[in-house]
Amino acid sequence: MMPLKTDQSIVMPTETKSAEQPKKLKPCCACPETKKPRDACIMENGEENCQHLIEAHKECMRKMGFNI
Repeated sequence: MMPLKTDQSIVMPTETKSAEQPKKLKPCCACPETKKPRDACIMENGEENCQHLIEAHKECMRKMGFNI
């Protein structure tokens, strides 16, 4: 990066790319605190016996901005 020269000082351009466009979270990485117990319950007990954990994970995903 080339510094920009002003009347009284040298100013370095700032990196604003990450501030303007935050890195999007992938669904696979969101809500690990509800995903792991949900997945374990489904594997051990079957989906029909884990509805409370499934709903908790869906709610967490919605709070993270996912349309579920």
